[in-house]
Amino acid sequence: MGRPPAPLLSADRIAGAAMDLVNTTGGFTVPELARVLKVRPSSLYNHVAGRRQIIELLRERAMSEVTLPADDPDRPWADVVADIMRTYRQSYARYPRLIPLLTAHAVNSDHALTMYNVLAATFSRAGFDPADVLRAITLVDSYVLGSALDVAAPDEPWHTGAEVGPALAAALGTGSPKPARADDAFEFGIGVLLRGLAAVRSASDRD
Repeated sequence: MGRPPAPLLSADRIAGAAMDLVNTTGGFTVPELARVLKVRPSSLYNHVAGRRQIIELLRERAMSEVTLPADDPDRPWADVVADIMRTYRQSYARYPRLIPLLTAHAVNSDHALTMYNVLAATFSRAGFDPADVLRAITLVDSYVLGSALDVAAPDEPWHTGAEVGPALAAALGTGSPKPARADDAFEFGIGVLLRGLAAVRSASDRD
């Protein structure tokens, strides 16, 4: 029998199977991947170094869908950051079950580091000192990933039983169905977050 026209395994195929498992079960193991791909676990190691590398391949897949704005030093820094936050959230909202897996591992993805470099350069150009640049990037990360998880939340994330007080009930009564509720809250939060960062920046000028 002749050899198959293409290898049975590749890093891309392994990553695709891992993503399918994450989307359905929330995680994966190397033996599970091998069963799905109908190979021995040892065969995977001809293409990937191990589970950690597979996780970074999944991060790379998600981050490759993040569109970065054109480099324009004259554009307001807050507009650049807002655009990045929107596309970052949109990408990860497609893979909500991937988020807990990625946050447990240090970032080592080219696409991810490219985005963080752009954020760091944008904050630095705006006048944030290095310590505040790190704080701002961490804040953006936490907010965007939490908002991406909110996209996958139930249509009614809060029960409206007798224990719900009148103030909360009134607030819940204003909510729109998903995804409008999640999108509205995200845009509201972007404004709050960026105004807060701008205030930090102004305060540092006065010190």
